[in-house]
Amino acid sequence: MEDTPRDGPTDDDADDRRPDDMSLEELRDEIREIDREIVDLIARRTYVAETIADVKADRGMATTDESQEEAVMERAGENAEAFDVEPNLVKAIFRLLIELNKVEQRESR
Repeated sequence: MEDTPRDGPTDDDADDRRPDDMSLEELRDEIREIDREIVDLIARRTYVAETIADVKADRGMATTDESQEEAVMERAGENAEAFDVEPNLVKAIFRLLIELNKVEQRESR
């Protein structure tokens, strides 16, 4: 999958305009769409995490897998750098997602 610059046009841009050429309302519309996409991705990730929790429970495995968490955090940092986003910010978001998934896994057991 090819990286798309966060401030450049994408295939989804109907008129291929750069953010500098967009009105405030158009920019806010773009943010609203991005926010919706983020929530969709969180929902998808949560569903997969719940499925992993079910597999772990069926196999009698522990809820926490520190080596997997470390791998996720390392990957988050690498992805952040690839998109020129502050790695600590991205890692903080992923830490929150991981902790929320762990709480849900514990509560479902």
